Amino acid sequence: MITEVLTAKQLKKEAPVFGQLSFDNHEQVVFCQDKDTGLKAIIGVHNTILGPALGGTRMYDYKTEWDALNDVLRLSRGMTYKAAITGLNLGGGKAVIIGDPKKIKTPELMRRFGKFVHTLGGKYYTAEDVGMETSDMDTVREVTPYVTGISESNGGAGNPSPVTAYGVYMGMKAATKFAYGSDLLSGKRILVQGIGHVGEELVRLAVEEGANVMISDISQERLEEVSANYGVKIYRGEDLYAETADIYAPCALGATINDHTIDKLKVKVIAGAANNQLANENIHGALLQKKGIVYAPDFLINAGGIINVYAEIEGYGRDQIMAKTENIYDTTLDILNKAKATNITTNEAALSIAEDRIVARKKEV
Repeated sequence: MITEVLTAKQLKKEAPVFGQLSFDNHEQVVFCQDKDTGLKAIIGVHNTILGPALGGTRMYDYKTEWDALNDVLRLSRGMTYKAAITGLNLGGGKAVIIGDPKKIKTPELMRRFGKFVHTLGGKYYTAEDVGMETSDMDTVREVTPYVTGISESNGGAGNPSPVTAYGVYMGMKAATKFAYGSDLLSGKRILVQGIGHVGEELVRLAVEEGANVMISDISQERLEEVSANYGVKIYRGEDLYAETADIYAPCALGATINDHTIDKLKVKVIAGAANNQLANENIHGALLQKKGIVYAPDFLINAGGIINVYAEIEGYGRDQIMAKTENIYDTTLDILNKAKATNITTNEAALSIAEDRIVARKKEV
C-alpha cells in the first residue's frame, strides 16, 4: 500500500475545510452564493453547546476565498469563547460576505443573505460587524427573525459599537492597573490602530480621561476627522509597531501581533477591540509573556457587543447591558492574576475558564 504525502498546497485542494489550520471541530460551515445579487458568503457555526451561535457578519474585500474561509473559522471560534467567558448562554458563530461593501452591498443582497441565515432555523443569529451598519441588520430582519443589533426604533438594542468600546475601555483599565498599579489612563500614551465605530468611541473615552492618544488608520479622511473631533495626533511614522508607548490598542483587523511585529513592540499593555490579535495564540502569547507585555485577551474585552445584542434575545434592558459590560474589568483582572499565579499566558488562562464552562454544560445535557 502506498501512502501519499500531500504538500500544503495539495492539502488545501483535497480538504478545503477540514484541512485548514483554523478548523477547530466546527459543527457546520455553510457556503452561500446567489448569482442575481452577487452574494458570496460563508457562515461558520463553531459550537452550540451553551446555546444558539451568535456572531456578526463581516463584509470585506478578501484577496482570496481561502482568506475569507480562514477568517470566518477563526472568528466563529473566538465567538464561542467570548460568549462562554462572559457568562452568556450562547454558542459561537460568524459570517463573512466577500466583496467591497461600498461597491456591491445592496438591500437585495442583504435580504438574500438573510434568507440563507433563515435556512439554519435559529442555529445561528447574525449581527453587525466590519463593513455593516445597523440599517443592514434591519434589512436582514425583513426576511428572518434570526438577527440582532437592529435599530432601537425597530425594537432592537441598536448599534453595539459604543458598548463594545466601553468593554475594551474597561479591559484596558484593568490591564493598566495590573501593569502599573493604577488603572488611571491620564497621561498614558495610547496607540489606537483602526478608528472605525469602535475605535473612535475608544478614542473618545481615553481622551476624556486625559490619555495622550495617537491614531492610525488606512483612511486618511477618517484620521483627519477623528483628529479634529478629539484633538488627538495622527501617526505619521513608518512603523507603528516600533513606536514607544504605554498601551497598544489594535482595533482594526486581526493578527497584527505576529512574527514580523512582536520583536518591535515597545509597549507595556496590549488591549484593543480587534478579534484574533495573536496570529498564533500559543507562540505569540508566550512571546508576549516573555517580553513582559500584559495582553488583555481580545475575545474577553471586546465582548460588549455580544452582550448588547444578546439583550434582544433575553429581553434585558440598558442598565443590565452596561453592568455586564462593566464586569469585564473584574474578569480581566481575575484572568491576569490567574495567568501570573499559574505561569501561563493570559490567553491560555482566559481559554481555560471558557472551556471549563463549555465542558460543564456538555456534561449536563
